[in-house]
Amino acid sequence: MSKQDETLQRPPAEVRYADELARLRVGDTSPRPPGWWLSMDAARRFIVGDERNGISRKFVGDPSLIDRSLVTLATSRGLMLVGEPGTAKSLLSELIAAAVSGVSTLTVQGGAATTEDQIKYSWNYALLVSEGPSARSLVPAPMLRGMAEGKVVRFEEITRCPLEVQDSMLSLLSERVIAVPELTGPDGMVFAREGFNVIATANTRDRGVNEMSAALKRRFNFETVFPISDFATELALVEQEAERLLAQSGVQAPQRKDVLEVLVRAFRDLRSGTGGRDGEKLSTVMSTAEAVSVAHAVGLRGWFLRGESGSAEDIVACLAGTAAKDDAEDLARLRRYLEQQAPRRKGAAWSELHGARYLLPG
Repeated sequence: MSKQDETLQRPPAEVRYADELARLRVGDTSPRPPGWWLSMDAARRFIVGDERNGISRKFVGDPSLIDRSLVTLATSRGLMLVGEPGTAKSLLSELIAAAVSGVSTLTVQGGAATTEDQIKYSWNYALLVSEGPSARSLVPAPMLRGMAEGKVVRFEEITRCPLEVQDSMLSLLSERVIAVPELTGPDGMVFAREGFNVIATANTRDRGVNEMSAALKRRFNFETVFPISDFATELALVEQEAERLLAQSGVQAPQRKDVLEVLVRAFRDLRSGTGGRDGEKLSTVMSTAEAVSVAHAVGLRGWFLRGESGSAEDIVACLAGTAAKDDAEDLARLRRYLEQQAPRRKGAAWSELHGARYLLPG
């Protein structure tokens, strides 16, 4: 990574892991699907890791999910990743795009304000007025670029888009062509080159907001990304990601392992309801990604306010904004957890957590 790239808050996957991608490409002797940057075997190893060859593991999940996703992208159907918020769907789509196309930045961010122009193409209106419609005045959007260059395009939060915008993808995915009616001749049709496909993501909590049509669903293979089921695996991931973020933020104090264990265990309890009264759980998303964010904030509080590692008390101070996003009752549920469940756990960090319950607002 160059010095200029080091100043970026979050470089794309092809920049963060440029060395690994280069090594995989040089030693890649397996057959590649048409238009792919790496073979399917090398792409898989890039994502799930290959310790023998120094390739780090980047996605914690079922390796068979990666296999099915890569196979889907080698077909004429798009890949739809669905699941709870914070289950690393976007990260997975980024990693797959980087491995398959060598670039992950051809991205459409779905939302209520997303338009068809942001998906396909728009115009440089100064040139349009002075010269009329021409290839020079055309401004390609990610889908047109992906088709013309034979790259994978990522469509984040597709179900957040209005239905008419979603349906603009129908002919694109089935016919593999974008018509530009304003242009004549060969410039009026952009045909997809080998290597083009689409990875879309959708949160299950958004189901019913702008439900995809049956016609659009038929053009995708659906894969569900589940939360991490194993405590030790989730703890290791939170520790690794928080350490990276803290180092990037200039924090020099090492993380306390007992504090991280309390944080991850509390998140799992509040996510599933196993630690609450009568099995109650929070309505807000207590995902692994949120746990990483809180662990980062805990470390920042400890270092920049006191010059030390963060404590379990800092967890309580950082949890309020995470837990009470969607429902005011979640704050009461969190308070009951700290008052009733934390004292039942053994260890100094759990005692700190229980003693800091007064830091919750309200």
